[in-house]
Amino acid sequence: MNRLQYFVVLHDNQWKISFQGKHYGPYNTQKEAIRKAVDAAHTEGRKGNNSQVLIQGQNNQWRTEWTYGNDPYPPKG
Repeated sequence: MNRLQYFVVLHDNQWKISFQGKHYGPYNTQKEAIRKAVDAAHTEGRKGNNSQVLIQGQNNQWRTEWTYGNDPYPPKG
C-alpha cells in the first residue's frame, strides 16, 4: 500500500504543507505547520491510509517527523 506523505516546507519564506502537489498554509511557525500536517496524517491513518510527515532540512534532505502507527498521537511538544 502506498503511503500518503505530508511535506513541511519553507516556501517563499513561509512555512507550508505540501501534499499531493499542492501547498497549504501559510503557517506562522514550522511547529504549527508540523502539528497541522500530523493532524491531517493522523486523520488519514484512522481511515486506513498509511501516512507520514516529513520535514525539509538542510541541503534539501528530508527527515521523517511522524509516521502513523509508529509515533504517539498527539505528538509530544
